[in-house]
This record gives sequence, structure tokens and C-alpha cells, in this order.
Amino acid sequence: MTCSEELEDTWITLNGKHVGGHTTRTVVDMLTNLPVTVESVANIPIGCGFGASGAVALSTAYALNEALYLNLTSAKIIETAHVAEVINRSGLGDVIAQSYGGVVIRTTPGAPEYGKVDWIPVARKEILCLPLGELDTNSVISDPDFVWRITSMGRGAMKKLMVAPTFETFMRCSRDFALGTGLAADNIIDIIEAVESAGGMASQAMLGESVFAIADSERREEVIEALTEFGQPLAYYLNDCRAGLL
Repeated sequence: MTCSEELEDTWITLNGKHVGGHTTRTVVDMLTNLPVTVESVANIPIGCGFGASGAVALSTAYALNEALYLNLTSAKIIETAHVAEVINRSGLGDVIAQSYGGVVIRTTPGAPEYGKVDWIPVARKEILCLPLGELDTNSVISDPDFVWRITSMGRGAMKKLMVAPTFETFMRCSRDFALGTGLAADNIIDIIEAVESAGGMASQAMLGESVFAIADSERREEVIEALTEFGQPLAYYLNDCRAGLL
């Protein structure tokens, strides 16, 4: 990130390509009147439900705080990125989860000052992902019918999860949520069922046309084979580290 009086407007790139970056631009506008250059790199598929907009917004807020000596606390930095996501309807809870890392449970919604989180203790775990395409978050969370179904199914899923807060319960609740809200298209359902037939567990990334899955070591190859029938799976690992500067 660079700041310069020679710039006429903020310039944002993602993986080397110029982008509008509306959420990131909002973060910049909230923290400074200076035009800046923001160069972001993402090693995850963009627009597929993996929270890239929230991650870029959060990292931009941390970088601006450092570069401009704003002396903000982490809570304020996280709140800025969260508010930018809400304003642009690019996400509602990604920033909070990304701020803490691990398997975060949002027990109370809202920015850090208001929202509350808990965690499911989980050892380093491999997550297999199959990105299929983009799904516009704004189009979903702006649809009253979807919002009603998401709220209704979300409350039920939260109750079940808190009764038995394990990663396996989370996966089952996530699957039921994807199917119950109608967000899972037929191809997503086919992949989930294929993974389950191979001995794994799977659900849909929210919000995106992507599937994520887990499998124990004995079933890993079978689950990868099942995913490969539909595309090229990717492998990531859960990270329980808090967001911060490198």
C-alpha cells in the first residue's frame, strides 16, 4: 500500500488487476482523505463464497492503520472493515470470523463493540473445496424471501449447534441450512450427496457456488475422487490465528 499526493483517486488492484473494490474503497474513505494505492493478493477463488471481500477490507484497514500512524485498536480496525462490508452488502459476518480465526460461532450479531463470538476448539484440519462459480451476495441478502428463510433456518441451526458444539455438528447444520434455505442449486446438492456417499461431510460455502468438505484419513482419497467428478478440488487448512500485520 502506498499513499501519495500525486494520486488523484484511490487505485485498487487484486492479484495484479485493477478492480472497483467498493468495500475496500469504503474502508479507505472511512480512514483517510488521502488517495492511496491498495495492492491485494488473494490465494482463494474470488466471488465464490470464501470471504475475499471481507479479507481484503480487513487487511486494508490494518495496513492503513500502520502506514498512516492512525493508532487504532484492533476492535476499531475490525469494526471499520465490518461496517464497510455491511454498507456494500458484500457480507455480514465474514470480517468478525476472519478477525479471530478458527471455527467461530457468532452468538450475537454486530460489530466487535456489540457482537459476541465463541469458538469450537478444532485441531488443524484439512478443508477440501470445489469452487464452481460466483454468487452475488448483494442479490441474496437484498431479497426479502431469502432473508426470511436465512433468518429462520439460521436460528434453528444455531440452537442445534450450541447443544453439541462440535465441528461435525457444524457441518451437519451447515448442510441442512444450505438445503433448507434453497440456496443450494441442484448441482451443489449432487456434489454434497456424492461426498456423503464417499464417506465425507459437505456443505455449501455462504454465499457462493462452492462446496467445502471434510473427510477422515481413511476416506480422504474417496472424497477427493468424488469431488473430482465435478471439477478440480482445492485443499486448505483451518487457521486459528488472529488477523494482523506480517
